[in-house]
Amino acid sequence: MTDAVLRLAIVEQYCALVRDGLTAGSAGNISVRTPEGMLITPTGATADDLAPDRLVATSLDGTFDGDMRPSSEWQMHAAIYRAVPGAGAVVHTHADACVALSCQRRPIPAFHYMIAGFGGDDVPCTGYAPFGSVELAELAAAALAGRSACLLANHGMIAHGPDLARAIAATRRLETLARQYLLALAAGPPVLLDNQQMAEVRRRYAGYGQQLAAR
Repeated sequence: MTDAVLRLAIVEQYCALVRDGLTAGSAGNISVRTPEGMLITPTGATADDLAPDRLVATSLDGTFDGDMRPSSEWQMHAAIYRAVPGAGAVVHTHADACVALSCQRRPIPAFHYMIAGFGGDDVPCTGYAPFGSVELAELAAAALAGRSACLLANHGMIAHGPDLARAIAATRRLETLARQYLLALAAGPPVLLDNQQMAEVRRRYAGYGQQLAAR
């Protein structure tokens, strides 16, 4: 993928998240790993003013060129890239259901088998740290050990994937599950899948969505 195509894809995905109500204003940010570090949305970006030439090429130590500054959450993205070698893209949003659960500092447990798709028997929630801080970056990277998404206490969510499409898909899937978990809680404590049941789900996920090789 060329730099121009990558930049356009980031802008399109950011605008789609806003259009679909998964984030609002300048609350969200997206990055994609590059050989030099990452390409990330700028601080204060909104769907109305974001453009491919406004994305910021940033090293993992925060060095950048040009007049545009990277997102205030660049340290969180950088920490994830350092901690997860397979992370090719990172998405952070303030999606409603994820925010609601994060404000209760409540992880999402195994109320539904699709929780296993994030790498474990729950989607964890970090402790609280101020936005844009090193502390938040460290908390997020730790919570994502063996996971592809987590909630950020009193803040929102963050997810990574091997590429932009899969990081976006994880973001959308997490918000759907968060909303469904809140609906289940409204009817009473949901019945959770046990460790054995989740182990079977993970076994089935190993071949999920894979087509037979061509013969």
